This record gives sequence, C-alpha cells and structure tokens, in this order.
Amino acid sequence: MRLEAEFTSEPFRGEGSPPDHAVAARDAAAEAGLDTDFGPLGTLARGEAKELYDALPAIAQAALDAGATQVTLQVRRAEPGRAEAGEKPAVGLNDALARLIADVERELGAKLGELDRPGKQRAVRLLRERGAFGLRKSVSSVADALGVTRFTVYNYLNREAD
Repeated sequence: MRLEAEFTSEPFRGEGSPPDHAVAARDAAAEAGLDTDFGPLGTLARGEAKELYDALPAIAQAALDAGATQVTLQVRRAEPGRAEAGEKPAVGLNDALARLIADVERELGAKLGELDRPGKQRAVRLLRERGAFGLRKSVSSVADALGVTRFTVYNYLNREAD
C-alpha cells in the first residue's frame, strides 16, 4: 500500500528562502527514498507504507534538530492512479491555510468568529507570523473565518506593522 505523509514544521516564514528546519525535514524524507514535493508551507512525501512509517521519526528529528518548534503530520493513503501516472500532487495551499487557521483556533481556544476584538487581532498576528498572508486570497479567507471584512483584516495587519 502506498501512503502520503504531509508534514509542516514551524515557525513558518512567509517570504524568502525556506527555513532550515523545513529543508532538513525534506532532505530526511528524500534520504529515506521517499518521493517528495516541497511546498511553501509543507512537504508531501510518498512511498510504500513500511518505508514511509520507518522514515517518520527521522523526518521529525531532522526538523526539530534544525530549529523547528513543532512538526505537524498527516498520513493518508495515496490517491490511486496518481503515483502510477507519475503525477505528484502539490501540497494544497487552501489546505495549508485551513490548517493554519485550525491551529490558531486550537491555540486560542475558540473559533475565530467567536473571538472578541482583541482575540481577533491576536489571531491575525499569529497567522501573519506563521506566513498565512503569503498565500493567495488568504485575506478573504481569514476575513470570512473571523466574520469581519477584508478591510478590517488589513487594518489589523497595518496595526501590527506600526
């Protein structure tokens, strides 16, 4: 059985070269013989179940040793037909943003739309620090999750920049 493991390491960096911990995790997956796709917010590794399971501790250790504060992992069965056709699915940007929002909601203890104004401002700051606003159409998606307008999100971002 073929599996895919999507892993992200934090802290995120929105611009510039990828952080050392993300590169180290990707390299550990490649050294284990897994096929990898390196994305702006995560890495997708594919391989046979045993080889992937065996590589996961080395991937996490490489990221943490290189400065990651957290490694998040999702494992799923590979979509039939894609691997055989040589097609490599990219790490989904919408999935990455949804994960970032879910992480912030867990950290703050409530859905973004349920937060008070200072909580929403903190959520925007956390999402900015994690690179969420480097993703296309992220301001609209975050505004929807917060239950505010895009203009409000831009105001929160500008307040943080001051």
